[in-house]
Amino acid sequence: MSSQLSASAVALPPSTSVAVGGPTTDSPRSPDAPRSFWRRALGDAFARYGARIGAAWVILLAFCGVFAPFIANTHPLLLKMDGQWSMPLFRHLTPGDVVLLFATAMAALAYFGMRGFRPSQRLYIVVGAVLLMIPLARWFVTPPITVNYSQYREAEKAGRVQYILRTPVRYSPTDYLRDLPDRRLSPPTRHHWMGTERDSADVLSRMIHAARIALTIGFISTGIAVAIGVVVGGLMGFYAGTVDIIGMRLIEIFESIPTLVLLLTIVAVFERNIYLMMAIIGLTSWTSNARFVRAEFLRLRKQDFVQAAIAAGLPRRSVIFRHMLPNGVAPVLVSASFGVAAAILIESVLSFLGLGLVQEPSWGGMLNQARNEGGAFSWWMAIFPGTAIFLTVFAYNLIGESLRDALDPKLRKLD
Repeated sequence: MSSQLSASAVALPPSTSVAVGGPTTDSPRSPDAPRSFWRRALGDAFARYGARIGAAWVILLAFCGVFAPFIANTHPLLLKMDGQWSMPLFRHLTPGDVVLLFATAMAALAYFGMRGFRPSQRLYIVVGAVLLMIPLARWFVTPPITVNYSQYREAEKAGRVQYILRTPVRYSPTDYLRDLPDRRLSPPTRHHWMGTERDSADVLSRMIHAARIALTIGFISTGIAVAIGVVVGGLMGFYAGTVDIIGMRLIEIFESIPTLVLLLTIVAVFERNIYLMMAIIGLTSWTSNARFVRAEFLRLRKQDFVQAAIAAGLPRRSVIFRHMLPNGVAPVLVSASFGVAAAILIESVLSFLGLGLVQEPSWGGMLNQARNEGGAFSWWMAIFPGTAIFLTVFAYNLIGESLRDALDPKLRKLD
């Protein structure tokens, strides 16, 4: 018998290891191992072509928003003029440009280079680094106050430029071509691929830079709404009773406030500020998230794992945000994707009405210039910004519907 056992032990393949007291930690994970709930839900959602198309468009917009100064800019990347080398584009970067580029680099580093940290630790590192970078960028990044865009074109005409390296789109969104008055409100040409607007600015350049405004308002205002809705809805669902009643009355009060009318009033009284617009949209659109979280918490508060956590003496903060919230936040993700689309639509409406940001490109503001003062219709000012608004809202709706189908077992399509 002992000879048979030793022979069978010798016959084991080299990759096989015998675990004593449980599985070894260095064994490779089986491809058939069960996935976590979130990994499975996101995998099922983005397995659909609609979610992939929507994500591709959002990624394209994010790329344009982050790297907009390097895609469309009048300032050259590299310039040799009068025998001297310079990099005008980097000298004219704003603190916002630097912070956005730094945040993107930190996010990429956290995703690809911090595999030894937990996701929460990566998030804290990225947020802390970005918060530290904001005041540093404001102190040390000082672009020139006055900008002369025509100096490069005039220097080229005079033959003073020996070498110039430009961005793919050669015009900044605020370059109004004062030295080229004949290009005002012109249709697409080889110089301006999407034409020019009423102030002679290049439409393609403003379209690219407007993606940053749209995504910023959408994500930050929705983030504010999700944060408030999760906290209020979680407290209502966990405590119920008097807290639930007070919370529901608070939700009804905020739901009775028309967001667009409030924005119009605030913009008319105060100055047009993107941060104020994001705060108002977030503070008036959290109610649906609170209702979803409340309903999930009312269902989860009687579950065995929640009762076990309470019986174990865990603090209520840990029970609510560490044990109940990960299991009840699924509907909020679906609502958040639709909320981003709604926020972008609200900002576009404000800009279309002429109450948007001043000196900042916006799809709604460009759409407003489709019909000029003389009554003529500029088709390129309607098609390109209108298509961008439609595709962005449609992309977020596709992602939201795919997430809803993946998270709801009743709507999940089984193969």
